[in-house]
Amino acid sequence: MTIDPLYADDCLLVFDKPSGLLAVPGRGPDKQDCLAARAQACYPDALVVHRLDMATSGLMVMARGTYAQRALSRAFAAREVEKRYVAVVAGHPAAPQGAWGTIDLPLVVDWPNRPLRIVDAVRGKPSVTRWRVLGPAGADGTRVELEPVTGRSHQLRVHLREIGHPILGDALYAPPAVQAQASRLLLHARSLGLAHPATGEWMRFEAPQPF
Repeated sequence: MTIDPLYADDCLLVFDKPSGLLAVPGRGPDKQDCLAARAQACYPDALVVHRLDMATSGLMVMARGTYAQRALSRAFAAREVEKRYVAVVAGHPAAPQGAWGTIDLPLVVDWPNRPLRIVDAVRGKPSVTRWRVLGPAGADGTRVELEPVTGRSHQLRVHLREIGHPILGDALYAPPAVQAQASRLLLHARSLGLAHPATGEWMRFEAPQPF
């Protein structure tokens, strides 16, 4: 199955990845269908720059060629890419003072239970998320906006669970009652801002959340 880009030029591809589709191939023949493979079927020079969890939907960038890949990878590593997510969480977190709050909890792989991540003050890598309340979402949920300052695996999911408000539909980190409130993980990469790898022009992309 093909997947059409939201944006395409000689250096850059931007896709709106659906929830349930792998970003890159996994282990085994049943895990080869992914956004990267579908993109490369139409754009053979497409290369991976960053990833989204399989359960997360939203904006994902790919580079065309090694020059663009190096430039975009450096931008992500240097935290020069602006990323915003929207999630629906369980309960009603109090809005942080000054609109935005910060979750600063170091994360590390939970080796006996891979691929899960846990908070570990000794071995964990620095992990920072900015967040704010957008408004109610149904009787028992709240819509929040998230800005990952760092880009650890499962960072947003673990951070929200740790402050007592797991994401609805999260099969890895939410208790069963919260998992059951949605048929998918309600986490979406809604906006992305970056400098074009060839021209340096600032570009911003939007993909409204489907929930």
